[in-house]
Amino acid sequence: MPGKPLEGIRVVDLTQIYQGPYAAFLMAMAGAEVVKVEPLTGERMRGAGGARTPMAFAMLNSNKKSITLDLKLEKGKELLKALAKEADVLLENFAPGTMDRLGIGWDILKEINPQLIYGCGTGFGLSGPDFDLLAMDHTIQAASGIMSVTGDADQPPGRAGGAPCDIMGGIHMYSGVLAALVGLNTTGKGTLVEISMMESMYFTLCSDFTAYHTLGELPPRNSARSPAAACPYGRYRCTDGWIAIISVAETHWQSILEVIGRTDLIGDPEFSRSTLRRKRESEVDAMIENWSSKLSRDEAYEQMRRNRIPVAPVRNLEEVRTNPHLHARGMLTYMDHPDMGEIVLPNSPMRFSDYDSSEVQFYPEVGVNNDDVYTNWLALSAEEIESLRQDHVI
Repeated sequence: MPGKPLEGIRVVDLTQIYQGPYAAFLMAMAGAEVVKVEPLTGERMRGAGGARTPMAFAMLNSNKKSITLDLKLEKGKELLKALAKEADVLLENFAPGTMDRLGIGWDILKEINPQLIYGCGTGFGLSGPDFDLLAMDHTIQAASGIMSVTGDADQPPGRAGGAPCDIMGGIHMYSGVLAALVGLNTTGKGTLVEISMMESMYFTLCSDFTAYHTLGELPPRNSARSPAAACPYGRYRCTDGWIAIISVAETHWQSILEVIGRTDLIGDPEFSRSTLRRKRESEVDAMIENWSSKLSRDEAYEQMRRNRIPVAPVRNLEEVRTNPHLHARGMLTYMDHPDMGEIVLPNSPMRFSDYDSSEVQFYPEVGVNNDDVYTNWLALSAEEIESLRQDHVI
């Protein structure tokens, strides 16, 4: 069997909430042995556990092992150092300076394991005037400029749905660590991989910066249109929902006119280019919605799809979690969780043609892998492990 691309890689995962856990999740699904180190009461994202465990926690921590460790105790710090010595990768996304204050930061661990890849995720980075600002997805959306281009000009700046800053930070942490592992093969040296959530978001604004550069002024906030000149570009009401359409080629525009019954406009010089249509965007949107508003969402979607127009139904969360396409590709899996009942968990979005794929496994209870990891990684005896329990180190 070919195995998995990261098989044999050992990862100490100290991360919490969304950003870091997603990076560690991607490594686990690629075959790495990811050991999540939790406080004795569990990572705070667990909530109270059992049926009240947040779905997000289950999604972001599949296929990891769980051990407990009190990093405020000297014995706990020594155990973390011992784990780092045996690891290939250590991931953390605490506030800047936290690990250093505990005496287990990069400067200490690199002396213990010169080949260690130390992945550090923060909101604003480890340097610069804003390095110590508290960071959450919401505030990074504001600071990175995402909010300024989300919503409409006559409304307050909008929050983008989901948690894009956290997840983009996790993606960059994952890719940065992989790059460092490749470099390790060449240099034999470990390194600190530093990821800033705010910096991870910059490239998502390519279209907006293009519009700013072209206009010479800040483009108005308008969630209904593209920062570029694409037209039509919008969401169109149907009898029971919405469809989203974008036209990026003139062939798309001609097909749209055929579908909505406005072939009289094909070749009309006032609508012949996207930049000209943009000047009459309200009129363009009205003629499309005049057509779509008489159809169900799925009927309108299917007609546009058959004519090779970039279109999608605006799906709700239930439709996404039950999407036949995602289930057919193995991205989503129905599972019967012992506490939460039937749930849907995602796999990794990454596929490798010549490696095995990982099946999604439930994240274990807090510390359930203590004996396994402390025995196999550190060769501790059963008596030593029990002593650590008695001392509340684990």
